[in-house]
Amino acid sequence: MPPLRRSIITALLVAGCAAGDGSREETLVLASTTSTEDSGLFDVLIPAFEAAHPGIRVHVVAVGTGQALELGRRGDADVLLVHSPAAESAFVAAGHGTERREVMYNDFVIVGPASDPAGVRGLTDAVEALGRIARVGARFVSRGDDSGTHKKERELWTTLGIEPEGAWYLDAGQGMGEVLGMASEMRAYTLTDRSTFLFMKDRLELEIVVEGDPRIYNHYGVIPVRGAKRSDAAHAFAHWITAREGQAVISDYGVERFGRPLFIPSAPRATP
Repeated sequence: MPPLRRSIITALLVAGCAAGDGSREETLVLASTTSTEDSGLFDVLIPAFEAAHPGIRVHVVAVGTGQALELGRRGDADVLLVHSPAAESAFVAAGHGTERREVMYNDFVIVGPASDPAGVRGLTDAVEALGRIARVGARFVSRGDDSGTHKKERELWTTLGIEPEGAWYLDAGQGMGEVLGMASEMRAYTLTDRSTFLFMKDRLELEIVVEGDPRIYNHYGVIPVRGAKRSDAAHAFAHWITAREGQAVISDYGVERFGRPLFIPSAPRATP
């Protein structure tokens, strides 16, 4: 059985299961991106939410943003935490979500081998860097999964006027962690969110070679799905993650290990 379908079935089976004390416990199905899971954020964020809401347990389905939005359209998820603002706005405008709330951001970076065969190290223009990579035919691994990261990469290629293809360009169809592992093994470049790369960098033979382009900031939003099976829990999650408590968890995550937060909280006027 495909992993995505198996995750959905598991989520639906556990939703609404009884708690150990005999009370009824809701299981909220959260469809989110592989980057939020691969960065380790959910290891602290979900327990904090569940502690604040004892009657709710969260089941995460980590997929690309495109797949997460599709789960929402089909009613197979209650709330989404994704990172493609244009696609999210279209989702809400089409009536599939009740609203989009800004949650946090980080940025995308281009990583590659220390040898830097395309000579892009130190550039702050991601489009120029991709152009050099394409011209020399240096290996590049693409997510290829309609995720927010993949959408941003495609946007950059479109700006450049190039349709990437050929032996140098691998369309992986995998999550961020898997793609970083592939790029490391192949001594290839890839576009990644900074948080996942920092979380995994000790296992990779890759370095950040391009950063600082304002076009590749990476904004995340939360969307309760309209008509969700667990609508109250979905709205509770959306409120909590954009309120002071949830924003504080995001602000603290990564500081102890990396000396900086991996995500910057960005909910406007976070409330108690």
